[in-house]
Amino acid sequence: MFAYLFLTILFLIELAALAAYSYWGFHVGKGIAMKLLLGIGTPLFVAYVWGLFLAPKAKIPVNAPLNIMLKLIVFGLASAALYATGRHIIAGAFFMVALIALVLDNLLKI
Repeated sequence: MFAYLFLTILFLIELAALAAYSYWGFHVGKGIAMKLLLGIGTPLFVAYVWGLFLAPKAKIPVNAPLNIMLKLIVFGLASAALYATGRHIIAGAFFMVALIALVLDNLLKI
């Protein structure tokens, strides 16, 4: 039961990262075309990279240290994107939750 709950939390953190990228893209883009490109394109690109390298059934699985590093980069950049839009507290809270979840994920090996 705990494993399913924890995996759900990890999935929600991944979705929150994609939402952060989208939020950033729609806020920094100048003009409607750039807003659409960044607001939709950035999370799509990140989701593609996640599916390619980091998903449980990744097309190109990577070793554990590289997996952890890439996830830290994805979550760190999502946090930086939130910070860049002025959402400083949310950015810090998101990064802390994601970091704790990553540590637990690697310790528990669920």
